Amino acid sequence: MTKRRHQPDGRSTIYRGADGLWHGRVSMGLTDQGRKDRRHVSSKSKTVVTEKVAEWERARDDGLAQEIRENWTVEAWLTHWLEHLSRPFAKQGTYEGYRAAVNVHLIPGIGRHQLHTLRPEHLERLYVSMLKLSTRRGTPMSPGRVHQVHRTIRTALNEAVRRGHLARNPAEMAKTPLVNDYDVEPYTVDEVQQLFVAAQREPNGARWVFALALGLRQGEALGLQWGDVDWSRSVLTIKRSRTRPRYEHRCQPHCGHKYAGHCPNRVLSRPGFDTTKSRAGRRVVPLPAAVLDLLRDHAKAQAVQRRTAAQLWVDEGWIFSDEIGRALNPRTDWDHWKKLLKAAGVRDGRLHDARHTAATVLLLLGVHERTIMSVLGWSTTAMVSRYAHVVAPIHSDVASRLDVLLWSSPNSAKDDRNVAR
Repeated sequence: MTKRRHQPDGRSTIYRGADGLWHGRVSMGLTDQGRKDRRHVSSKSKTVVTEKVAEWERARDDGLAQEIRENWTVEAWLTHWLEHLSRPFAKQGTYEGYRAAVNVHLIPGIGRHQLHTLRPEHLERLYVSMLKLSTRRGTPMSPGRVHQVHRTIRTALNEAVRRGHLARNPAEMAKTPLVNDYDVEPYTVDEVQQLFVAAQREPNGARWVFALALGLRQGEALGLQWGDVDWSRSVLTIKRSRTRPRYEHRCQPHCGHKYAGHCPNRVLSRPGFDTTKSRAGRRVVPLPAAVLDLLRDHAKAQAVQRRTAAQLWVDEGWIFSDEIGRALNPRTDWDHWKKLLKAAGVRDGRLHDARHTAATVLLLLGVHERTIMSVLGWSTTAMVSRYAHVVAPIHSDVASRLDVLLWSSPNSAKDDRNVAR
């Protein structure tokens, strides 16, 4: 047994006790209550104790000693972060995504770990195990879902680091599975024209012009009101977004429906509308003359619907509404998109592909990146390269320019200049 020697105040102590274990004691300063904060660790291995003592000393020297709490488990921290640091400050949709990741995957998978003992390897094993799970549809868990869980734990642990509860974020070092990017093929000009023709026969046909020509997100388009249109300036202000409705059961006894949305006494549990996705999403979009004409025709058609519905009409000012003036449900809007593709004889695609198409059209027109960002509501130029896909006409233009620049002879260039004169 190693004899324990008294050390001056503030000095750490490592010794072997009568119980046969190695012990380490470190003075960290004072607690919030003003008491001495003397940490203790024990282990059969002297190396383990020495490393822990060194870790505490580094935290103390870096000024983190007053904040680090050793009693946080991952579950306790995630629960605290979710309800007190995320819910009051994040958008409802963002919070619900965090909550699903925390409750379904993170707490069951790594919740029992002490926060300060969490390692990148723990997260990597969780991610691998998630890929082996099956969804409710019976399909394998997608790498994209794993990345969403990874972003959630990374955000939560960054807050723990910022507040001094953790020295560094293990999620920043953890590897994540590769994501197979969805290979999007934007609709061609001919296909867009076919869709426009088919849309003329639809009650909300102008809706698809806003998607394919202006690149509005689904929620942004469904959240438009007539007051957002400035007819004199020919501009449209984007300032709200339609959210997917979420319901709660309010039936006694239980109605027997699995999903609350099918309950006859259901109650909406979150607002149907929110602000735009980001600060850049709140923007003013110029309206071409053709789109203004379509809006005028659409307003006249809606006036006919209003007279037909009579007292059933709900006058809330939505540009795109159902037959009695209510805002369109995003799911209903998606169904209408699929029917439009069939009616136009155009290949199947996601509704979000219309936004890709709008970005590509702006790129083909030679619009500057900053202008594209302003029209589509992006905050970084990286989004331009992600959405504005390089299509065949651009490839041809680049090839012809390279041909003239690199392989044209000096004499031919001189002849071209003489012809130009």
